Amino acid sequence: MSESQAKLARKSLDKKLKPLRDERIVTPPRGWTKAIRESLGMTTRQLAARMNVAPSRVSAIEKAETTGAVTMKTLRDTAAALECQLVYAFVPTKPLDELLHDQAARKVRNEMMHLNHTMRLENQAVTPSDLNDEERRLIGAYLTTLNRRLWDTE
Repeated sequence: MSESQAKLARKSLDKKLKPLRDERIVTPPRGWTKAIRESLGMTTRQLAARMNVAPSRVSAIEKAETTGAVTMKTLRDTAAALECQLVYAFVPTKPLDELLHDQAARKVRNEMMHLNHTMRLENQAVTPSDLNDEERRLIGAYLTTLNRRLWDTE
């Protein structure tokens, strides 16, 4: 994928995710399954019958959901039995371009810190202004080429 295609894809994805990021959806303390089931006035036995499972399985699903141990398949099946749609998404905490910029800045700061230390040891210290200029240049380079090393750990 070219850089321009990647940028367009990022913008499109950000546009779709923005309402979710702004909304801050909070999971009910006892889980969505139990919250929806109880809101509909449905018993565990009734939901179990709709899912063709034992009532104890519904209780296990509700418990697993609150601990994060439930599978996507189970959530899909449960949602269908509750006549709901399962919505699954990773919602970035910031716009994707901002996440990229922040990572590039962290990476460049680490590189510059190492470089500056080495240069000082060799008595070739660089002025703060020159360091800032180089930092901006390198951040731009990471962002324009979407360097695959951007997310590598040091």
